[in-house]
Amino acid sequence: MNQAVQDEPTEALDPTTPGFRTPVDIREGKPFAPGQRMKRILTEAAAVGDATGRTLFSRNREKEALSFDDGKRKRPFIGGYKFEWQPGVANLTGSAMYFFAATGVTPAMDTQIVGEGSAYPWTATDADDNPLDGGKRYQLHLPPDIPVKTFWSVIVYDAQTRPMVRTEARFPSVSRQNSAVQTNPDGPVDVYFGPKAPAGRESGWGQTTPGMWWSIILRLYGPLEPWLKQQWRPDDIVPQP
Repeated sequence: MNQAVQDEPTEALDPTTPGFRTPVDIREGKPFAPGQRMKRILTEAAAVGDATGRTLFSRNREKEALSFDDGKRKRPFIGGYKFEWQPGVANLTGSAMYFFAATGVTPAMDTQIVGEGSAYPWTATDADDNPLDGGKRYQLHLPPDIPVKTFWSVIVYDAQTRPMVRTEARFPSVSRQNSAVQTNPDGPVDVYFGPKAPAGRESGWGQTTPGMWWSIILRLYGPLEPWLKQQWRPDDIVPQP
């Protein structure tokens, strides 16, 4: 943080933002040299902050965090891409939840225009509200006529460190861009997760690692009216025997 403060222009910042770091003596144009007491405080604060962000990410209880009232799927933006309860009033819970998992945001990621931008419903828990376990098997059912103009994908992320999972599989995702992904006879798509692919379902499988907790994002590029009006919704992730 100190390096960013020294390297980046701060003239555009509001007075509150520098106020968060000034009490720990991170100031523009001044060396940062915390004593032992401050080092202990900052070390503990980093752990508490990480735990807080992780909890808000995986267990956010605000109604506005849910994509639908009946499931575990979360929306990435509480209060829009600006994270505001109302214009000029910051939603700090929403921004902390989002930026724990992601690094950037644009207006197009929160558009409500049919066929434009994108949508990112995500979850870190299964249908029983348990964390997604890398050693177990799961299924995600996507009903027919997935409402996208461009394409959809399901990407598996490491819930501990938040990047895409690193496994033997080349890509940690299942996507309509892959022509081998199977569609069921009546139109839906089933996506599978676990250490090993179900027989004959390799193209619709996201590999996970035992001992690792994970999350997914269902990415909808060019979401269509059934999504925007909540007429289409993915099922919750269901544990498999």
